[in-house]
Amino acid sequence: MKHRLSGIHFETLLPKQPSGRSFQIDRLNLKAACENIVLGSIALLLLKYYQWYCKLPGMWIPRDLVAFLRSTARQRPAILLTGSRQAGKTSLLEHTFPDYNYVSLDLPALAEEAENSGEQFLARHPVPLIIDEVQYAPRLFRYLKNAIDRHRRDYGRYLLTGSQKFQLMQGISESLAGRVSIVELHSLSLHEIEAFVGKRLGRDQIVDWMWRGGYPELVAEDLPPRRFYADYVATYLERDVRQALQVRNLRDFDRFLRLCALRTGQILSMNALASEVGVATNTIKSWMGVLEASNIILLLPPYFRNLGKRVVKAPKLYFLDTGLACFLAGFDSPQSLAGSGHLGAMFETLVLGQLIRRSANRGETPVVCYYRDHHGNEVDFVLPVGEKLRLVECKWSETPEPQTRGFREIESLIGPHGVLGKT
Repeated sequence: MKHRLSGIHFETLLPKQPSGRSFQIDRLNLKAACENIVLGSIALLLLKYYQWYCKLPGMWIPRDLVAFLRSTARQRPAILLTGSRQAGKTSLLEHTFPDYNYVSLDLPALAEEAENSGEQFLARHPVPLIIDEVQYAPRLFRYLKNAIDRHRRDYGRYLLTGSQKFQLMQGISESLAGRVSIVELHSLSLHEIEAFVGKRLGRDQIVDWMWRGGYPELVAEDLPPRRFYADYVATYLERDVRQALQVRNLRDFDRFLRLCALRTGQILSMNALASEVGVATNTIKSWMGVLEASNIILLLPPYFRNLGKRVVKAPKLYFLDTGLACFLAGFDSPQSLAGSGHLGAMFETLVLGQLIRRSANRGETPVVCYYRDHHGNEVDFVLPVGEKLRLVECKWSETPEPQTRGFREIESLIGPHGVLGKT
């Protein structure tokens, strides 16, 4: 089983509490024990056991993006942190910048004030300031521009979050271009889970991780995944789409979501999907655009530069969190996923998610494509590195093939020296 792909280490899940064993420690008693025990290593072991098996509610999970955020806040006047809902944007900023003031535009009264009285709003909320869900007041961007320009050399004054890029990017391009650094946060990476728990994944745990997903609250609070995702879809996805596109029939949209989940890892045909959902192709395109702008899915483009005209040019559809994809696809347990024909596609989805997170957590824009020609030669992921290509193939197998037809085909087209590495 391949447990490493292009530098990514597959990590472990929170282990389940041992059955038939009661182990409860009061937080204050544990703190007092840590202060009184001379050999601190004993207290550390107790705390680690409590962390792993009793799962303290609200336990903070360190995020890999922290270093980049702190560095950027020392260099730019404003940061916009985007990402899907519940990815942990607000918690990350509040934890990383505890001395900042905070205001959320999720509250309608504050959003209305920020939208209609931007100057007054900023005067009431002094810097340094975290403004949460800034997309609900697009007119505020003009006042932020003026406030930043008056103190252009004062860095890290405004930290903004937003979950809907289709509203955010227009305001940024019109008012804050050159003044704000745009940073993307995803749900937890496997590396972050490994750092939190300190173990590696076994084969069964990889399946469990794919089914559970990586939303921070889900992991830190040990919530039931199906209940979490049911609330997530009803509360966030449907609300965002309803606001953005004024969707009238949520049943059609729900069917669309579930059909998309069953297609993760596949080449996307808008026409075929529209036929199955029972709506127009243009409607599918609009809904797909909202999911992509909300960081729920990624449409992976094909790589065809210098490879001729024989390649497939439609994008491939991927969910950015496998837990949400598994819920929408109807898998009610890790075992149901493991016994399905979708396990390979979910593993491929998981690997792409780690490639995306590895770049994003360094503040880099990930560049990932796929290759497929009309003869069926395929490479799951093509990563351009300068003038060369790094090739990644994902197989859920104990003994994956060291060489694939797709690898050989690309090498024949660009030469072996044009391939930087193969995984």
